[in-house]
Amino acid sequence: MTRRVKDVKKVVLAYSGGLDTSVILRWLQDAYGCEVVTFTADLGQGGELEPARAKAALLGVKPENIFVEDVREEFVRDFVFPMFRANALYEGVYLLGTSIARPLIAKRQIEIARRVGADAVAHGATGKGNDQVRLELGYYALEPDIRVIAPWREWDLDSRAKLVEYAEAHQVPIPRDKRGEAPYSTDANLLHISYEGKALEDPWVQPDEDMFERTVAPEKAPDVATVIEVDFEVGDPVAVDGVRLTPAALLTRLNELAGANGIGRVDLVENRFVGMKSRGIYETPGGTILQEAHRGIESLTLDRGAAHLKDELMPRYAELVYNGFWFSPERRMIQAAIDESQKNVTGTVRLKLYKGSVAVIGRKSPTSLYSLAHVTFEKDQVYDQRDAEGFIKLNALRLRLAAKRARG
Repeated sequence: MTRRVKDVKKVVLAYSGGLDTSVILRWLQDAYGCEVVTFTADLGQGGELEPARAKAALLGVKPENIFVEDVREEFVRDFVFPMFRANALYEGVYLLGTSIARPLIAKRQIEIARRVGADAVAHGATGKGNDQVRLELGYYALEPDIRVIAPWREWDLDSRAKLVEYAEAHQVPIPRDKRGEAPYSTDANLLHISYEGKALEDPWVQPDEDMFERTVAPEKAPDVATVIEVDFEVGDPVAVDGVRLTPAALLTRLNELAGANGIGRVDLVENRFVGMKSRGIYETPGGTILQEAHRGIESLTLDRGAAHLKDELMPRYAELVYNGFWFSPERRMIQAAIDESQKNVTGTVRLKLYKGSVAVIGRKSPTSLYSLAHVTFEKDQVYDQRDAEGFIKLNALRLRLAAKRARG
């Protein structure tokens, strides 16, 4: 490949250590003639990350330019939990597991670029997907004049065969299982794992059971329900079954409990921001429990008006996260309103996990708005039922006037 003269001196690459980003690493050196800095994030995707460090070194990256960081606690505390305070679901189904990881990756790349004096950042997202948008909106929101390099939009390596051919010609190690076509593309972090593309592109075709990594099949889950309790403080979960845990440890525990009970699988066709529809399959075990638990404690502690307004804001919030506008002023504005609503969202939720389902079966809170004195069917001293007559007549007034007009 002919080297092109570019004005990039140093670039920070979001680097997984896999074939694609390893080829990108070499291609950046070859096509741009620049120094490459790699950033590999431990988001809880599983597996060892040190091989990524070794591979980057093998490909000529200086030791001081290789960053491998455990960001699991920051990921859950500062990104996942704020999103779950909003009960965010994209198109009513998707818990945004891939979407919410991208702003953190972008943030750390920009921070590293400032630290090492890099004038560019790069990523391995394709030109068809959402991730290119999410990452680049993050870059520009944090560093408006940064140079962004997106190899999949520039190079002519437009097939797996060409990618492997380039790797072989440039001494890029190729995992044995990458020499052929993988059956699907995956992305994983502590919140979820996704599967899409290739064997899954036909939305009529059911995925193979052996594809799933974090959940047992619901029909193979235990025949006896698992009952757990989740404690919340000011909108965030803090303990499972009375044991206080850090954010990442808590989500890990919920993943274990949900996965063992077949909870958290979703098969959907979603609308990508770039305009096309795509079929995705997701495992979000712990997040599925957390979503139900959070709504359960909110049912006790949120005022009706606040709860209903939150539900109106949620689709907009979810769309902002999905489309990559985490650092936008409107997302921050909505977040401020959501966080204000969470000041009294404290208490405990009891849930039953059983063969793919999770159900709230109990909730209690020291800040509850639930008043047994008012809702009891027995005789009470606080509610005069005769007051309802005037309430109903006032609310019916416009309906009665409209009905009279209709009758002439």
